[in-house]
Amino acid sequence: MKIIVPMAGRGSRLRPHTLTIPKPLIPIAGKPIVHRLVEDIAGVLQQDIEEVAFIIHETFGTKVEEELIAIATKLGAKGTIYYQNEALGTGHAIMCAKDSLSGPAVIAYADTLIRADFDLDKNADSVIWVKQVDHPEAFGVVKLNDNNEIVELVEKPAEFVSDLAVIGIYYFKDVAVLKNELQLVLDNNIIHGGEYQINDGIKQMMAKGMIFVPGKVDEWMDCGNKNVTVETNSRMLGFLHNDGEHLVDYDVKLENSTIVPPCYIGKNVTLVNTTVGPNVSLGDGCHVENSIIKNSLIQTHSHIKNAQLDNGMIGNHASFDGNFTSISIGDYSVLE
Repeated sequence: MKIIVPMAGRGSRLRPHTLTIPKPLIPIAGKPIVHRLVEDIAGVLQQDIEEVAFIIHETFGTKVEEELIAIATKLGAKGTIYYQNEALGTGHAIMCAKDSLSGPAVIAYADTLIRADFDLDKNADSVIWVKQVDHPEAFGVVKLNDNNEIVELVEKPAEFVSDLAVIGIYYFKDVAVLKNELQLVLDNNIIHGGEYQINDGIKQMMAKGMIFVPGKVDEWMDCGNKNVTVETNSRMLGFLHNDGEHLVDYDVKLENSTIVPPCYIGKNVTLVNTTVGPNVSLGDGCHVENSIIKNSLIQTHSHIKNAQLDNGMIGNHASFDGNFTSISIGDYSVLE
């Protein structure tokens, strides 16, 4: 089994955080988004992972590439890096990894997290993972027939089609079939919204009679912008806490301070006259004093004092002193 992970560019909706760190490497409950995603998929598949292929922008740099290869290595898999230097769509991104597109594979976009527990239908040609949503008109959805097979993909339907939203994770029994269809999309310059889309390859597979079925997830968490990323961090902390994971490093230094679970607290963190939690992630090396912090995500080596934060997101090596209640500042920023 292979896992193909298109990561594209740094993203603009989560700036300034993504100016120095690609969005898929922003930590959620102490672990980068893409790391959690790949581990969760591997856990659901319960199969040996042969290769994890990452499609990134060339400017991500050597350090990021090494971190991605390490994710694959931890799963006992080969890690491969491909480049998509132009934002030409999902279909184009996948084809940038065409040398790895053979055999059974999962394709997963690296800006979402899931919680799922189901058996993969190996008889189907493909599984498209979906989540039941309250407002399907805001999503791409699948239409099912009486045999619970997917017969159509509809993007943001004005009229009700179904409430099963496509979350951006796909299984293909032989991903080479998708590769062949996407090559036709590229060769014939089939473009929607100025981009080559995976859906056009999938629709061609459906037209040839291939069987697609839905795979439902229990939880679908987005990391698109600051507010939903903070919310996703809170939800993930809750899941991990309920799973019994130890989230607070043993060497945290507490001086007249309280940690209200669930919280993730990294290594070498110092809390002075501070209450942290619930639903807070503090990365390695943070120093917090005279503060109350809840429902917030703070990365590594940041210094915070005299703060009352709720729904906050702070990057790495930031210095913050103030009484703001909802903030979003990036790496090496200073507010005094």
